[in-house]
Amino acid sequence: MAAPLVLVLLVAVTVRAVLYRSSLAVFISERVEVASPLNAWKRVVEGLALLDLGVSPYSGDVFHETPLIIYLFHFLIEYAELVFMGTLKRSLSPYLPFLVFLLLLFSLVQFKKQKLLIELDQYAPDVAELIRTPMEMNYIPFKVALFYLLNPYTVMSCVAMSTCAINNTIIAFFILATIKGSAFLSAIFLALATYQSLYPLTLFAPALLYLLQRQFIPVKMKSKDFWVYAVQYAFLYLGSLVVIICLSFFLLNSWDFIPSVYGFILSVPDLTPNIGLFWYFFAEMFEHFSLFFVCVFQINVFFYTIPLAVKLKEHPIFFMFVQIAIISIFKSYPTVGDIALYMAFLPLWSHLYRFLRNIFILSCVLIVCSLLFPVLWHLWIYAGSANSNFYYAITLTFNMGQILLISDYFYAFLRREYYLTHGLYLTGKDGTEAMLVLK
Repeated sequence: MAAPLVLVLLVAVTVRAVLYRSSLAVFISERVEVASPLNAWKRVVEGLALLDLGVSPYSGDVFHETPLIIYLFHFLIEYAELVFMGTLKRSLSPYLPFLVFLLLLFSLVQFKKQKLLIELDQYAPDVAELIRTPMEMNYIPFKVALFYLLNPYTVMSCVAMSTCAINNTIIAFFILATIKGSAFLSAIFLALATYQSLYPLTLFAPALLYLLQRQFIPVKMKSKDFWVYAVQYAFLYLGSLVVIICLSFFLLNSWDFIPSVYGFILSVPDLTPNIGLFWYFFAEMFEHFSLFFVCVFQINVFFYTIPLAVKLKEHPIFFMFVQIAIISIFKSYPTVGDIALYMAFLPLWSHLYRFLRNIFILSCVLIVCSLLFPVLWHLWIYAGSANSNFYYAITLTFNMGQILLISDYFYAFLRREYYLTHGLYLTGKDGTEAMLVLK
């Protein structure tokens, strides 16, 4: 398995290196689907220029990255250029497939869990074909490497030098630490992810559920062990977050970054077109209604956490996958790099393929929409033969495709779990074959 993974890594590096040196690099870096006001590299460069001049990078309305990011790049540019292929901007690609290793770890854990449940006779006797085998899971790292490193969305984010690569890496380390059962590291990386983009706050619930599961602590409101562990993990998370924010204050000697980063994310003042759901709606909105609808739109990311936690409390990794997908769809400034993160999980759920209902149609929708984004943008901005409604229509279709895709996987997951418990071949009271309907 090592040789195919190395081959995929080499191909990924080669593709990026070729695109870096092609005329497409500038075109890709200016695409609104790839770079947002939060993670565009040109904004980081402007922030670095202001910092070099002794001016706060948050004094204007250009830079909206966190203080640790700008000081990280400032340090690397000044002292460590030789480590990064000659120039820092050519090193921003997430060449190391962190997701490969964390998903491999989860695969092994999941297989051991299934084996234990079979030994305890908790599965129906006729579901052997639904159980994942070691041979099947042996190819998961290779599939994840293909889905992540060779995903066009990931490649374009790398070529555009988007700082989204850093966010994805932090979340990957958070998932890895969680799966390995390290509550301390999990809390630190979750705090870093929340510090970067705020929305990963919702990943607290699936991480806690998984850590409780590893400690064999039941999720019961009346359980003392549950509350003690939950409070300890929450204390580690909030403590890490406070330390990181205070460190940012000491670096800048100012709290200006809070409204410039988190206020910018929540209030959505920049209505530059993107693949999200916010920009067109608020461009057409009467200003005195905007605050109410901003709250309504923003609550979507957080609203589904509690019902999903109740439904998927026994399956926290799938819960985490769904929550990351929800963040990438409903965040205020999404890019294709965010989508690439949750798509890297899809090979992990390849055993659900037989239960998916619309995977071919939805795949076609996402591919066609991705190809139409630059076409409709050109017709609107350059040719003048279309207007913003055309571009927003394809954005709505693209996001609807994502929502239906995640819903389809959710349906397939619940259906498989039902079959594992009740048997694959259901019969009615009269002995005839029954049909399973999930509502």
